[in-house]
Amino acid sequence: MDEPTRDADPGLFGPGSVTWQMHGDPMMWVAGVRALYLQALHPRAVRGVTQNSDFREDAWGRLMRTAGFVGTLTYGTTEAAETYGARVRGIHRLLKATDPATGESYGVDEPGLLLWVHCAEVDSYLQVQRRSGFPLTDAQADRYVDEQRVSARLVGLDPSHVPATTAALAAHLRRVRPELAAGPEARDVDDFLRSPPVHALLTPARALLWRRVAALAYDSLPPYAHELYGRAAPPPEAVDRRLRTTGATLRRIPARLRWCLPPGHIVKAMKRLGPDSRPAPYKLRRQAAILDAPGRAQQ
Repeated sequence: MDEPTRDADPGLFGPGSVTWQMHGDPMMWVAGVRALYLQALHPRAVRGVTQNSDFREDAWGRLMRTAGFVGTLTYGTTEAAETYGARVRGIHRLLKATDPATGESYGVDEPGLLLWVHCAEVDSYLQVQRRSGFPLTDAQADRYVDEQRVSARLVGLDPSHVPATTAALAAHLRRVRPELAAGPEARDVDDFLRSPPVHALLTPARALLWRRVAALAYDSLPPYAHELYGRAAPPPEAVDRRLRTTGATLRRIPARLRWCLPPGHIVKAMKRLGPDSRPAPYKLRRQAAILDAPGRAQQ
């Protein structure tokens, strides 16, 4: 590996953050699909996607762009993250959606819509990771929610108006719940995620891998989401077992194999900052142990 650059830029979060360690975990892919399912339940928010994109024709491209955005914000330089954020904000400012029932036209960058998308994403990341066995204390989970206010700023939100704790995040999701519904657009997203179009040669892989990922992501949704989508919620204990099994299986894949896939944000960050910047769950356990050490509370 290349020698790290002296005084290299750690980016917006840096190796000492919860975000840095958690976003390198392979279960983030399941969490990302869960976020799509949850986000689609807000009719105004999901119209912004379905009316302004070719997600059915370029679904994989869209997923990779989303992964690229998260990867750049987490592991890229400060300049790269800020530039990416400015580009996203610029695109959102130009986009409108229309309510088919009322004819109302509105911007997709309404703060309430951006906040819903942000909170559904952060909640999904936390829920899937913690339920699948990724080591996070309650304090670290709060710290993660607080750190993600940086990401919220980059998409155009005022960080002071974004939840900074897991309790505040849960409270916001409860407040938004009356606005949620599984309208036609949410049904389209549901249908797509259950069986996305792929090249004929990839059909076996879709059946073997993707549908399992999508099913697990869907099953991990909260009970009200299952009710809105109209399918019975599976027992949470059974879902947790599957999440833990899947997490344990994916985490056994050598990190160097997972991280070599494009666009390679983690590998680039390690080249910039050195091998000690490698994200790993044990670092969070070590942080928690240090904080819990006798006498620490008195310092």
